[in-house]
Amino acid sequence: MDYKSSLIQDGNPMENLEKQLICPICLEMFTKPVVILPCQHNLCRKCANDIFQAANPFWTNRVGSVSMSGGRFRCPSCRHEVIMDRHGVYGLQRNLLVENIIDIYKQECSSRPPQKGSHPMCKEHEDEKINIYCLTCEVPTCSMCKVFGAHQACEVAPLQSVFQGQKTELSNCISMLVAGNDRMQTIITQLEDSGRVTKENSHQVKEELSQKFDVLYAILDEKKSELLQRITREQEEKLGFIEALIQQYREQLDKSTKLVETAIQSLDEPGGAIFLLSAKQLIKSIVEASKGCQLGKTEQGFENMDYFTLDLEHIADALRAIDFGTGKGGGGARCLFPCSAPGNLLPCC
Repeated sequence: MDYKSSLIQDGNPMENLEKQLICPICLEMFTKPVVILPCQHNLCRKCANDIFQAANPFWTNRVGSVSMSGGRFRCPSCRHEVIMDRHGVYGLQRNLLVENIIDIYKQECSSRPPQKGSHPMCKEHEDEKINIYCLTCEVPTCSMCKVFGAHQACEVAPLQSVFQGQKTELSNCISMLVAGNDRMQTIITQLEDSGRVTKENSHQVKEELSQKFDVLYAILDEKKSELLQRITREQEEKLGFIEALIQQYREQLDKSTKLVETAIQSLDEPGGAIFLLSAKQLIKSIVEASKGCQLGKTEQGFENMDYFTLDLEHIADALRAIDFGTGKGGGGARCLFPCSAPGNLLPCC
């Protein structure tokens, strides 16, 4: 962390220092901070463990039964991926420097008198501060509105209790959305790998096909071109489908990331009333965004291209009449692209 440059830019060093000591997940001051190597970002150990468990649901670390394999952890601040050992998050280094700074900060804050900050006032009663929350109308208001105003018949609650409740709910939503983003990034990586394997398999079957056609090139030249075009169309259709999925996931990931940033900025608002004016809609948007990450995926074996094969043994005399299942001039020629082949996108028999 660059404390020095940050403190110089802000006229309130203690307030700026507090921002540097906030966990990006729970948005509270670090508790047992651990450093995520090698990106050097910090998280509460519990928050880091929650994210790690969400990304690695089959990883276990129980007393007397320690998993022999680690897992992957993606830093929520910079998206850098770290490979954990069998100890998981508990194998990360504790950031003792940050812990000492937090202790010093808390001691300094406890010795200072509380400062009076700006407080939103009621629009109906200009001399009254907004200090209660109307549960019926779901809006912050003042005591005069409850006694004499529009909220006389409404059910109300202390502003601070509702403020803490919705702040906790928003923090939980952020954690859920961060975990969802990590899963989407994993799916994008898998789709990119699938595209790479599809290209490799396409190249392999093209090479095999070319070697077989070289033997009888003069006779099969036209047929060779036809088959290569079929393979290319298959490749383009599969890659087009994969790239469309990747684009959908990336767009969803960008929207979710921006929504996380907006939510984190909202949690930095110290005023309960100001926070509550937008918190409900923000929570609703996050819940809706979390439901939108269930996009399509490729089926198992989608990238396979091994059904584009030819066996020319014992059929040299029948080469001029061979066909690929179209039924034109091929007689009993077998279909090279069976309808039951996994992931087959081409029409067949």
